[in-house]
Amino acid sequence: MTDDMLQQLGRLLAERRNADPASSYVASLYAAGEDAILKKIGEEAAEVLLAGKSGDAAALVNEVADLWFHSLVLLAGRGIGPQAVLDELRRRQGRSGLDEKAARLRK
Repeated sequence: MTDDMLQQLGRLLAERRNADPASSYVASLYAAGEDAILKKIGEEAAEVLLAGKSGDAAALVNEVADLWFHSLVLLAGRGIGPQAVLDELRRRQGRSGLDEKAARLRK
C-alpha cells in the first residue's frame, strides 16, 4: 500500500464519519461507537493470529488488510490520519527495536 493510497483511504474514512449508517459499513461502525470499533480490531487481530498459524498466505494477507482497515477507521474517528503512523514508522527507521521499546518504557 503506497502512502498515497493510505492518504486516500484516510480521507474517505474521515468523510464517512458523517455518512448515513444505513449506506456505509464505516459509518455504521462510527454510529455504533468507539467500543464497537475497538472490538472489531480485537476480532481482526485474533483472525490475523489464526491465519498466521494456518500457513495460508492469502488468508494472512486478507486478515492483515482487515486489521489495517479497522485500525485506520479508529484513527480517522479520532481525527488522526494515516500520515501520523507513517511518520512514526519513518522516525523509527534505522533505529534498533530494542532501543525504541526501551525509550517508550522510560516515558
